[in-house]
Formats: sequence, C-alpha cells, structure tokens
Amino acid sequence: MPDEEVLRKKALSQLRKKRILKRQVQTYFTVNLALIVIWLLTGMGYFWPIWPVFGWGISLAVQSWKLAHPERDFSTEEIEAEMRRS
Repeated sequence: MPDEEVLRKKALSQLRKKRILKRQVQTYFTVNLALIVIWLLTGMGYFWPIWPVFGWGISLAVQSWKLAHPERDFSTEEIEAEMRRS
C-alpha cells in the first residue's frame, strides 16, 4: 500500500506540472501574438518581439524537457556503490 501511495503522489505531481506547463504555453502564445500585433500596428520596422518570443521560448523548452525527462530515484545499487567509495 505505501508503494502505491508514493506512486500516486508522483503521478499527481506530474499531472500538476503538465497542467501548469499547458497554461504557460497558452499564455506564451497569447502574449506573443499580442506583441506581434502591436509590432504590426506600430509600423513594423525592427522585429523587437523576437526577444520575448525567444527568451520565454527557451524557458518553456527547458520546462518541457524537465517534464519529459524527470529525475529518477537512485537505485539501491547506486547508493551502496557510493557508500563504498566514501
């Protein structure tokens, strides 16, 4: 039973992180679309919206990577091997 509870908590944590990331991606597209529209309406010129699009996009990419590749727990063998080295 305790193992099942641990797995449930991990699953809920992952689901929360996915939900948060989904909202952030939606906000990213909405805000950046608005910035591009402002750029279009103000005569275009230098494409300054690239900076928030690029910077924020990198942040979302890192978050997505971490979500897709979560840290795994250390195995008993890894822990014992490290203890022997000490």
